[in-house]
Amino acid sequence: MILPDPLIPGTLRKRYKRFLADVTLDDGQEITAHCPNTGSMMGCMEPGSRVWLSRSDDPKRKYPHTWELVEARQGVLVGIHTGRSNALVEEAIRNSLLPTLASPTELRREVRYGRLRSRIDLLLTLDDTHCYVEVKNVTAAVDNGVAIFPDAVSTRGTRHLQELMAMVEDGHRAALVFCVQREDVTRVRPADEIDPDYGHWLRRAAQAGVEILALGARVSPREIILNHAIPVDLE
Repeated sequence: MILPDPLIPGTLRKRYKRFLADVTLDDGQEITAHCPNTGSMMGCMEPGSRVWLSRSDDPKRKYPHTWELVEARQGVLVGIHTGRSNALVEEAIRNSLLPTLASPTELRREVRYGRLRSRIDLLLTLDDTHCYVEVKNVTAAVDNGVAIFPDAVSTRGTRHLQELMAMVEDGHRAALVFCVQREDVTRVRPADEIDPDYGHWLRRAAQAGVEILALGARVSPREIILNHAIPVDLE
């Protein structure tokens, strides 16, 4: 995925009210940017961090800048824009990075489904079978190269797992894909220390036949590319 060109570098002053971030741009201008991430952003919102922003020319926007990347650790860029994860995973599927989901004859986004009438991120048709794909953006990491999800209690995420399990029960395929937008990790696991209920249901979903997958990324101010599969540790 080619990012808007050019991204605007700056220094994070603070992130607040979930959707806002104050940033000092490299030219000294102080602005408020939209933060497209509703999670806790654990490890990705330290004041003084280097950040990169895109800018919209839409005159209706109150805050024209959008926070895209942060240097969470020295030399480690993280894509924090959760709105980009679906497109990234779609691109990866079309590039056959996930063999079990490769070569769909049809791919649709944001389709209503399930008993609770949720919206599935991606609906694939594979060999005349529907596969319901939920995408989760992952930004948090702990020591030893391990990414974790979620970074805050996620009742919505748990509900999505239950919906996927229901699709498998009804005879369809279902998959959860963790979109890990950082380069310094080699695997991902549920954050049981943050949301044990989510971890419980993730393991139940895997046992019920939901495919649990993860993709790692190469991240730069120019582009984000999901370029390799990484294991999901459910032990």
